[in-house]
Amino acid sequence: MDHVTSADGTRIAYDKQGRGPAVVIVAGAFSYRHFPGLLELSALLSEHFTVYNYDRRGRGDSGDAQPYAVQREVEDLAAVVQAAGGEATAWGLSSGAVLALHAARAGVPLTRLALYEPPFVTTEAGHPPHDFAEHLETLISQGKRGEAVKYFMTRDMGAPGFVIPLMRVMPGVWKRLTSVAHTLPYDAALLEGHLNGEVLTDFATVGRPTLVLSGGKSAKSLQQAAKALADALPQARHRTLEGQNHNVSMKVLAPVVAEFLRSPAPASHR
Repeated sequence: MDHVTSADGTRIAYDKQGRGPAVVIVAGAFSYRHFPGLLELSALLSEHFTVYNYDRRGRGDSGDAQPYAVQREVEDLAAVVQAAGGEATAWGLSSGAVLALHAARAGVPLTRLALYEPPFVTTEAGHPPHDFAEHLETLISQGKRGEAVKYFMTRDMGAPGFVIPLMRVMPGVWKRLTSVAHTLPYDAALLEGHLNGEVLTDFATVGRPTLVLSGGKSAKSLQQAAKALADALPQARHRTLEGQNHNVSMKVLAPVVAEFLRSPAPASHR
């Protein structure tokens, strides 16, 4: 484990694995660098890249200086990129994909982006409650971490209610989820302005070659959001991974991401 210091003094923990061009893994909600799926992806990508797998602030071994702001998370990612040699490609999952977009728009030297199912809501159907972020903050401030996890998963991620009791009895799962519950408002902040059917033209300045991925078995809203983002970005294309959902198989994902990030040719927009 290594650390880098972000602009506000927060220490950000990361692991470095492999050899080759630098790629930074940007985790989504609930994830941190020791999350099983991220460990698997790191190992798979390390065959071709030097992989920087970091804990977003408030998670794992990273600090959590307050008050939170999206710009602080952008600065955290910038610090990791600096540690990686000054520029890198990035893979982002869900809200981590949104963070990578914010960072690229802010000028962080991310040369290519591979994004899996950024959870934008691009139609009026199925959007979370208008007070979603505020209610999430309230639950966290009251110490109701389990309730916050349930609320986030059912009202934002669209998980059916029966999934929550199952997760509570799966060994280690509920403990991992509740341990990072206080960071869920951070994920909500990353999505501010993009949860109620808004268009994505504010990311049109992200002129990096970008591959936006979605699963063929994922919710239609996630597939629509991925396609809408690819249409909004000037150098992006969309690809569907058949048979996959939001809990994507890293063995299926890794070769697709590796091929794209290693390709010297610009992504074609379609």
